[in-house]
Amino acid sequence: MPFRRERHAPPRWHLMLHDTPAPCRYLRTYRIHGCTVLEFHGEIDLAAAIEITPQLDVATAPPEPLVAIDLTPVTFLDCSGLNLLCRAHRRITARYGNLQLVCSHPPALRLLRAARLTDTFRPVSALDEALDRLHPQAGGAAARGTARCQQAGDNSG
Repeated sequence: MPFRRERHAPPRWHLMLHDTPAPCRYLRTYRIHGCTVLEFHGEIDLAAAIEITPQLDVATAPPEPLVAIDLTPVTFLDCSGLNLLCRAHRRITARYGNLQLVCSHPPALRLLRAARLTDTFRPVSALDEALDRLHPQAGGAAARGTARCQQAGDNSG
């Protein structure tokens, strides 16, 4: 009898790229002007990190991802949250993408400074500024507006 190969399941990362992760109460994901925005909510601790990781991995999987992580609605951030930020940074830079961090919460900024990550992330205080850094050719926040998405190079308005 000839040797017959068994079919193996695809690797786990393959499933992550094609399956939509379950909704997460600590994260809202949306796209604006060609960029993916990951808006963290509430207390970002170990329990939240476990829920956020699959969504973060999907958002950072494409080649050359443009991602803004918005920590504005965050009320608490611990080292598990820093680990999520570092994971996103590693994945995005490995894919030649760009990551911008929005953070104006003083305790979170103190934690970033204590971990010596402010030079790595260079946090900005507003989402518009982060989007401008991700897509400088879009014409700036005044021309773009956050409520309206236009394609880069569109001069209609």
